Amino acid sequence: MGKSGLDGRLVSAVRAGDAEAVRALLEGGADPNTADSDGLPVLCSAVAAYDAPVAEALVQGGADPDWTLPDGTTPLWRAIDGGSPTVFSAVLGDEPRLRLPEPVREQLLALARSWHETGAAEQLRRRTGARGPVVTAPVQDGEYVWESVDQVSLGGLVTRSGHSAILTSLEWAFRILTPVSELISRAAEQPHEDQMTCWEVCSTLCQRRGFETWSAVVAHRHHPDPAHRRVVARYLWMRGVTDCASSCATKESEMLAAWATEETDSTVLANVLNAFTEYEHPDQTAIGLHYAGHLDPRVRREVPAALSGNDTPLSPATRAALLALTRDPDATVSINACRAGKGDDSLLPQITQTLLLLAEDPDADLRGAAAVELAASPDHSPAVADTLWTLLDEDNQVIRLEAAHGLALRDDPRTARAIERVGPFNGRFEHDHRANALWAWQWRRENPPTGRPLASGLAPTARSGSGRPS
Repeated sequence: MGKSGLDGRLVSAVRAGDAEAVRALLEGGADPNTADSDGLPVLCSAVAAYDAPVAEALVQGGADPDWTLPDGTTPLWRAIDGGSPTVFSAVLGDEPRLRLPEPVREQLLALARSWHETGAAEQLRRRTGARGPVVTAPVQDGEYVWESVDQVSLGGLVTRSGHSAILTSLEWAFRILTPVSELISRAAEQPHEDQMTCWEVCSTLCQRRGFETWSAVVAHRHHPDPAHRRVVARYLWMRGVTDCASSCATKESEMLAAWATEETDSTVLANVLNAFTEYEHPDQTAIGLHYAGHLDPRVRREVPAALSGNDTPLSPATRAALLALTRDPDATVSINACRAGKGDDSLLPQITQTLLLLAEDPDADLRGAAAVELAASPDHSPAVADTLWTLLDEDNQVIRLEAAHGLALRDDPRTARAIERVGPFNGRFEHDHRANALWAWQWRRENPPTGRPLASGLAPTARSGSGRPS
C-alpha cells in the first residue's frame, strides 16, 4: 500500500479512536502529521475529541505538538485550551523546557493561567458573548475513577475544567518553582471532588525533593482551613506510596500518628488515616481501634487497613473490631474489613457471608468489589463458586473476568464455559494477571503434561487476540 493509502487509513483510525491501529499505521510508515479533511493535523482531531490514547500514540509516533496552525495556535495550545489534563499530558511531548523558546513558554503559561484564574464558565462567556446558562456535566478524563472533571459548554464552545491541574503540570515541566503556599492554595480552592488538581499539586511537590519544600508543605497541617490540611494529608500519602524509604519517613509516620489523634474534621481525618496506613508505626493498630466506631463512615473505611497493618496475629480486640466492621451499614467499610481480615480463619465465615450478600447488591460497583474478594478468597466452598458463576451474567466485562479468574483458581469444572462468557478482549487487559491466568489454564488443559509435570512458569505468555485473554 502506498504512503497516501496509509495516511488515509491513519485519518480513519484517528476518527475511530483506535489507538492500536494508529500505532500500527505509524510503525508502517504513515505520516504522523497527516492532515484531516479540515486541513489540520490529525493530532488536532484527537485533541478536539478528547482522545488521550490516540493523541499519545500520535505524539510518540512523531506528530509535532508545536506545529503552527493557520490561526497561529498549535496542537499543544489547543490541548491547554481544551482543559483536559490527560489530553494535555499526552500532547506535551518530551523536554518542553528545552524544546520551546522562552516567548512560547510564556504564552502557554499565560493561556493556562488565564483559564485557571477566570474559570471555565466565565472564560467561555467572554469568548462567545453568550448570556444563556452554562451546561456542565462531569466526565471521566482518564483511566482512573478519580480522573474526573467537568465538561462545560456554552455558545457552541466546549471545554473541560482541568486548567488548574494543567497550569501546575506546565509550570513544573518548565521547572518554574511556584511557591508552596500558592500550590497548596490552588488545590485547596478546588471543589473536593476535583481530585486531579490536588493530585497534580501533590505530585509536583513530591518531585521537588528537598527539606525546604517538605517543611513548607507539612507546616500547612496546622492551617485553619481543613481544605489546606487535606492537601497536606494527600501529599504525605503520596510520599508514603512512592518514597517510603526516604529519610523523612520516620518523622512523617510520627507526625501522622500525632495528627490522627488531634484532627477534628472528619474529611481530613479520613485522609490522614489513609496516609498513615502507608507507613509503619507501632501505634497503628491502637489508632485503628480508637476510630473503629467513628460516626463518619469515611473514617471507618480507613480503619481496617490500620488494624491489619502489622504482620503479627490479630489480637482479640482487633479481631472483634474487624468482625463488627464486616457488618457495618456502610458497604465500603464492610468490603475493606473483609479484605483486611481474610487471612484470619476465625473471621472467614462471616467475611464470606458478607461478600455473598454484597455480590447481590443493586450497586454494580459493590458487586464488582465483592467479585474481587470472592475470587481471591481462601474459601473454596460451593456457595462461593456458584456466586462467581452467577457474576458471569454481569454486563461489566471486568466483573466477568474476575469471576472467571476465581473459578480458574479453584479449577472449577465450569471454568472453560466461564472463559467463553468473559467474551473477546479485543486488545484489552494486556499483561493483566487475571487474563494471563485464564490463558495459562486453557493452555494446560489443551496441553496436558506427558511423562512429567509441567514446570512452573512454562505456560506461554498471554497473547493479544480477539477470543482469548491477553
